Amino acid sequence: MTTTPPVLYAKSGDLSIAYSVVGNGPVDLVWAPGFVSHLEMQWENEKMSRGPRLQLAEFTRLIVFDKRGTGMSDRAQGIPTLEDRIDDIRAVMDAAKSERAHLFGVSEGLPMSVLFAATFPQRIRSLILYGGRARFTRAPDYPWGLTPEQAEEGLQQAIARDFRDDLGSPDMQRWLGPARDDPPFLEFYARLVRNSATPAARAALSRMNRTIDVRDILGTIRVPTLIIGKTGDPVMPVDCARDLAKRIPSARLVLLEGEGHIWTDVWPQMYETIREWITEAATPVATDRFLATILFVDLVRSTERVTAIGDAAWRDLLAKHYAAARRHLAVYGGVEVDTAGDGLLAHFDGPQRAIRCASAIERSAAELGLEARAGVHTGEVERSGTAIRGIAVHLASRVASLAGAQEVLVTSTVRDLVAGSGLSFVERGTHQLKGIAEPRQVLAVATA
Repeated sequence: MTTTPPVLYAKSGDLSIAYSVVGNGPVDLVWAPGFVSHLEMQWENEKMSRGPRLQLAEFTRLIVFDKRGTGMSDRAQGIPTLEDRIDDIRAVMDAAKSERAHLFGVSEGLPMSVLFAATFPQRIRSLILYGGRARFTRAPDYPWGLTPEQAEEGLQQAIARDFRDDLGSPDMQRWLGPARDDPPFLEFYARLVRNSATPAARAALSRMNRTIDVRDILGTIRVPTLIIGKTGDPVMPVDCARDLAKRIPSARLVLLEGEGHIWTDVWPQMYETIREWITEAATPVATDRFLATILFVDLVRSTERVTAIGDAAWRDLLAKHYAAARRHLAVYGGVEVDTAGDGLLAHFDGPQRAIRCASAIERSAAELGLEARAGVHTGEVERSGTAIRGIAVHLASRVASLAGAQEVLVTSTVRDLVAGSGLSFVERGTHQLKGIAEPRQVLAVATA
């Protein structure tokens, strides 16, 4: 196949996500792209894009797409969140009629890929990761990347020069590796970036990326995982790749000798590694364990209210409360697990929706003259019939017990996963929660 494949569109909420399907192999491979992409333009370059895609399409049905806000996909107001992005992967798979696929997360596509694999393991045959990080900025316990302050300074410099491409800077030379000596590639890459995202979009994506931290969920990945790194990659240095592999259960790490972030110098070895993994090594697993965001809501001072109005009136009031809560669950995609006493337990496939649902439930409760409080945590659970089990459920309940009336408390895991959502948080300290081994940082969702 030498012609550019047709660009199709999948509906994800109100946005249209551009995707293409190449090849008709026996298994599907979804390619989650890096920082920016452009479905049509990338077919102009043989070494980085067209050649690799055609080779992968020889033994897979390859599904490629542009992330929202980039390439040929719709632009959205605000910064896209990881939750939005995994919605887009699901929408593209649904539109392409892909029930289960291998997922190839490249560079910036790594965090969204690991979150999707952890949340929807039943739709993933295996996870293949290249050149990305679980966190894009340095922290006291994560020695790779720029500090948040350095990242902002670099972004301001890029904005000041109107995002003119400086491919000759020392940092870009290290990033390019051998591609720095390929003038046709440099010309193509500069055009690709300009056409893939506006300066404002690039700035927004850069700011979102430096708030991402998916380390807490890596241990919940239950699908076979292959990590491919380069010994001279400045984005994912060898120690960083090894750290990533240690955090994902049973992950396999393959290190290829090469310079720079772009794979043009190692593609033959990388291609053989991916082909062997997909056709021979990766075995899909069946699991009832998955990543979920747990919401626990209960009412404050309910005993006093029952005493004041009587049992019958209380039952009627509680029924109205639960009816309103179920409407909100339907709107935000929550799955009700249980109601006991005046408490409600539900799970969501994204933390932002869980937080917004919790706030909506609290507002409805207030309209009924009730005071609700909520706790939200993202972690691994096990499905048991219609119930879910696991330490994450207990953790959400413990967090809720710390909340005051009309307050939503979350764990730091939730905070790290809603980057770009517009939600803000107030520190509530680190707490030793009953039955939980490690102390947990707790934060309150700030109200306007």
